Amino acid sequence: MSYTQLTQEDVTKLIIANAHIGHRGMEKSMQYYVFGRQKDGVYIFNIEKTFAKLQLAARLIATIKNPQDIVVIGAREESARAINKYCRHTGSFGIVGRYMPGTFTNRQAPTFREPQLIIVNDPSVDHQALLESAYANIPVVAFCNSDSKLTYVDIAIPCNNKGKRSVGLMYWMLCREVLRMKGAIKREDAWEMADTFIQLTEEDIKKMENGEEEEVEKKPEVKKQAKADFEDSDPFAQ
Repeated sequence: MSYTQLTQEDVTKLIIANAHIGHRGMEKSMQYYVFGRQKDGVYIFNIEKTFAKLQLAARLIATIKNPQDIVVIGAREESARAINKYCRHTGSFGIVGRYMPGTFTNRQAPTFREPQLIIVNDPSVDHQALLESAYANIPVVAFCNSDSKLTYVDIAIPCNNKGKRSVGLMYWMLCREVLRMKGAIKREDAWEMADTFIQLTEEDIKKMENGEEEEVEKKPEVKKQAKADFEDSDPFAQ
């Protein structure tokens, strides 16, 4: 199998994490990445196109010599752990939580940086960083939901950018592809568990301490529901 093709294992991960589930709204610029729509009005992404854009982003990231010239930005709490783990493995610089205005445009700011590339978790939430990237002529990779606007976004990775499992998995897959392309890990070898990139709440931690953690992968009804979501969809005519 070509390395550009999705494996069945990755497909299963994406579906279980609901990475293919979009929003009830859709921007026209995101229609190309949409496979269909569920009965409840939620759009479904074509995960092959998601993986293709993820690999394109990984190729761009791998070409940048100094990983500290890549800034990863995420204001949402769900992205904090994923960004920290991604930066730890790749050497990139992370900005988690509130983005300080002027970071890319004001040389007098204490947080000023001149990155060669930024990775944004959600264009609608991290819009200030996007705006400044346009002023500073910085390329942007962004995880985009079906209702995300692609203004100032150079590479859009279509996915569910709001769910903690989906966000964690997408950063894990991007990190894995970057490390593979840099030769840090072999493509055929197993890598770190995707679960380590997922943000944990206090409730999750208590469940783990009490041995009550749910193993979604072992629940056949989850896979059946994901399959039903696809079967209920009405694909757009290409």
